[in-house]
Amino acid sequence: MSAATLNEYATAEHALKYLARADRIPHRTEGEGVLLEIVPRTVRRVLDLGTGDGRLLALLRIDRPEAEGVALDFSPTMLESARKRFHGDRDVRLINHNLEAPLPDLGGFDAVVSSFAIHHVPDARKRALYAEIHAALTPGGVFCNLEHVSPASPELHERFLRALGITAADEDPSNQCAPVDLQLQWLREIGFEDVDCHWKWLELALLGGTKPR
Repeated sequence: MSAATLNEYATAEHALKYLARADRIPHRTEGEGVLLEIVPRTVRRVLDLGTGDGRLLALLRIDRPEAEGVALDFSPTMLESARKRFHGDRDVRLINHNLEAPLPDLGGFDAVVSSFAIHHVPDARKRALYAEIHAALTPGGVFCNLEHVSPASPELHERFLRALGITAADEDPSNQCAPVDLQLQWLREIGFEDVDCHWKWLELALLGGTKPR
């Protein structure tokens, strides 16, 4: 079965279920807070990959109201929610795009961000996507990926599921998580600087790097 077949976010039912529980993900706001600290308030263009209902981009633009936002997602339900959030905002552009396909040419960005989206694509595509992000960033631009990563042990995975209040049967079958260390290695090999895991709680982590000037 292909990843595209497994990815349930194409259905309204699954997308709405995720949106209903998004605010209840433990420690999510901590990771978002660190991301907001890393992205400079002087950025002019921000690309949000897998924007969902636009939550992360909206948070970023609170302190960066002059920044232009470009947001990608492939779920019709998610995009409709994002349209409602950004209704009347001419500085936000929403694009229907599946991250399994190469990024379209959208120009340069001072920051590229993503929140719990990239782990849905295979590892080879993750690495290719990171290279495309590097190419899309302007010199000195930052990449921040608040992500679901592989557990360090089966015991820690069980602890993570308990914290979410779910069982293995409830897990998203489209999850294709990768280890933190491997993803940081990819970023370094691609050419990012200041690569680090800026924040982590069990299987939630904030990974990132900067494009050299």
